[in-house]
Amino acid sequence: MKGCNWGMRILSGMRPTGRLHIGHLSVLENWVRLQEENECFYFVSDWHALTTGYDNTEEIKNNIRNMLLDWLGAGLDPERSTLFVQSHVKEHAELHLLFSMFTPISWLERCPTYKDQIQQLGKEGKDLSTYGFLGYPLLMTADILLYLADAVPVGEDQLPHLEFSREVARRFNHLYRTDLLVEPQALLAKVAMLPGVDGRKMSKSYHNDITISATPEEVWQRVRLMVTDPARIHKTDPGNPEVCLVYKYHKIYNNEEIEDIEANCRAGKIGCVACKKRLAEKLNAFLEPVRERRAKWEARPESIDEILTDGAAKARATASETMNKIREAMKI
Repeated sequence: MKGCNWGMRILSGMRPTGRLHIGHLSVLENWVRLQEENECFYFVSDWHALTTGYDNTEEIKNNIRNMLLDWLGAGLDPERSTLFVQSHVKEHAELHLLFSMFTPISWLERCPTYKDQIQQLGKEGKDLSTYGFLGYPLLMTADILLYLADAVPVGEDQLPHLEFSREVARRFNHLYRTDLLVEPQALLAKVAMLPGVDGRKMSKSYHNDITISATPEEVWQRVRLMVTDPARIHKTDPGNPEVCLVYKYHKIYNNEEIEDIEANCRAGKIGCVACKKRLAEKLNAFLEPVRERRAKWEARPESIDEILTDGAAKARATASETMNKIREAMKI
């Protein structure tokens, strides 16, 4: 609670679009660190999933549970963080509605990703000429300001959205002569941009990801597909690690052996298959504790319901308190 011994109040969320991949782990590791000394609210943003997936909703409920299991596997602790589903706290929708009454449309249209995504996803046949997609930065703003969050962990690409929420907070405070709404600060996270097994951005939609919940065999099958030095035909040929995706992964997951791997590759002393097997071993060792924690929670399905029920109750208590103050400031 505000005024307790916590450091800051932190708020962040993720859309439930499927099982998380290892590229998400750096974000989750940051969340885990933050929960040690701060009051953290982490939510599954299922309404945000509808902004682009409104015509494909069958898997959302299943995705919510799988993503929560991934969070718990990564080390999030429901005793230290409030974990909940966005749609279980209706105050998110109410605050979004109130904000929409005074937010200029031009503010929404200038969002850097708005026109780009309409054009990009339009090529895939997706119609995003909807109010929900236009207004998703405002819903995101409501998510943040509803909890009077001091800070939001974000990547650099999300900074415009956070600045938008700060503008809305300033406009509200000015219109209603209050200092109620907090202008949230950015906690810039150093997120490792991990490429997929084909070298493109890692994404479920590209089928080039390695999921957090992958079995050792599944990890090996994905690593086998990684692109290596195309000029290297035989394992005794000298290789160029700089153009090899496997080498990039070794830098992240096997840094203690990276000098030997580079030297042996350049000298033609290690073949690509052996190099991939070593990487798969390191990846599996890294993922094993995540798998173990995830499996323990998965074996207790009733505990997932309890976590979400308790988390929603805690989130609603905070959200309701904020909404009472907002209505009072607006005199409605």
